[in-house]
Amino acid sequence: MYYVNRKQIENILDQIPAIGTGLHSAADSWDGGIIKGLVQERCLHLAIEVVTDVGSCLIDGFIMRDAGSYEDIISIINEEKVLGDSGIYAVLIELVALRKPLVQDYYNWDRSRLHPLAALLPDTLERFALEVRRYLDQELGAQLPV
Repeated sequence: MYYVNRKQIENILDQIPAIGTGLHSAADSWDGGIIKGLVQERCLHLAIEVVTDVGSCLIDGFIMRDAGSYEDIISIINEEKVLGDSGIYAVLIELVALRKPLVQDYYNWDRSRLHPLAALLPDTLERFALEVRRYLDQELGAQLPV
């Protein structure tokens, strides 16, 4: 029997629309200024935390192999067919590779440049949420409405 905290996973996935709104806003009115740069930076960081936190919950709950890095979290959930055949694996690997530059080397981050992932991530994160929910329903049964 697995212990998967679906409520916690849903609480994390519920952050995706706000992240998507922030990324859309930054990308749609990009001016290279500090405010848009900081919005983008925070949204990218939150996107990383969402996918790695959800991945960690799945790995722990379904007793998958231990992850040694953020990239490994994404690889494990991909290998376990959480991501399906949606093609989001490459985008998520590229995303989590940004964690060190955003969190540890933030003083070198170019806030004047729109990152290429800013335009891709809103849709990719929505697809990620759908794939996670599909996987949970497949493995644990459809969740009844509360």
